[in-house]
Amino acid sequence: MKIHEYQAKALLREFGVAVPRGDVAETPARAREIAQRLGGKVVVKAQVHAGGRGKAGGIKLADDPAQAENAARQILGMMLKTPQTPPEGIRVRSTHVVMASQAGGMEIEEVAARTPEKILREWAHPALGLGDFQARSLAFGLGLAGDQLKQGVALIRSLFALYLAKDCSLAEINPLVTTKDGRVFALDAKLNFDDNALARQKDVAALRDVHEEDPLDVEASKYGLNYIKLDGNVGCMVNGAGLAMATMDIVKLAGGEPANFLDVGGGASPEQIENAFRLLSSDPSVKAVFINVFGGILRVDRLAEGVIAAVKKLGLKLPVVLRAEGTNVELGKQMLAQSGLALTMADDMADGAKKAVAFARTGK
Repeated sequence: MKIHEYQAKALLREFGVAVPRGDVAETPARAREIAQRLGGKVVVKAQVHAGGRGKAGGIKLADDPAQAENAARQILGMMLKTPQTPPEGIRVRSTHVVMASQAGGMEIEEVAARTPEKILREWAHPALGLGDFQARSLAFGLGLAGDQLKQGVALIRSLFALYLAKDCSLAEINPLVTTKDGRVFALDAKLNFDDNALARQKDVAALRDVHEEDPLDVEASKYGLNYIKLDGNVGCMVNGAGLAMATMDIVKLAGGEPANFLDVGGGASPEQIENAFRLLSSDPSVKAVFINVFGGILRVDRLAEGVIAAVKKLGLKLPVVLRAEGTNVELGKQMLAQSGLALTMADDMADGAKKAVAFARTGK
């Protein structure tokens, strides 16, 4: 378990260790306020679980509150990459935000662009959540008063509680209305949920309406496959989200267009590989398949076993280009070569992409 620098300093302070004054800013405006309170000249530091932040642009000096605000604007939300982070980096600390506006929800992007002052924001504390004073500020900003103010505060607090309890990524009330007899109502609502949390949100998962989703997406979810339909004609099958992104990029560099994002995962079974092929072959826009894997958890011989079984069972007619490296790669290539199937091997990613794109153009 790791904690952030500001949390470590709080513990040090608790035990009498001298540390510099500081505070946590979730927004550029908050950074300006803190800098003003601390005397103007400050250091703005990204809060991530990694060292080497300074060289990566995560620590900036500010001579006055305005510079502090600008530094925070540059740092907040950035993907900070250091020798101690994953290759894709770590997003600099952010927190939940509650927004309200009398301008309504339709064309809210236009409101944000033209009259941003009409959108009220309150950032929840990572540990303490949304304070009563913040809920009151939002309710006041919506023009509520008297008993309606009390109702509005209770509604905002309840909405935020639901947002946390149900692992929402979005909890939206639009519109919020007041009635002639003085009541405050959520007239309509939109809730989005974190897919990664559905395993513990059984009641939410039970509400899923598969008829509103792409049939291929639904089919992929049945087999634990990560699948997203795209507009191209080169079907991509990979093991790992990062490799999937790189594969789609290199297909585009080769002059083609990926037809999908399909990640079979690190430990894919032959059954999953078969189902992945079934998904790709059921998409009429796919004219060729590019399999690009690195044999780590998923050994190359295990991949070869799944590919051979799937192609034979499904009677696949699509051209298949395969590039593989990693554990048992030579054994896997030998199995594929001796399978008698018309599979095209690639020397590397670039070679595989070029061959797959060429097959997709000619259809053979």
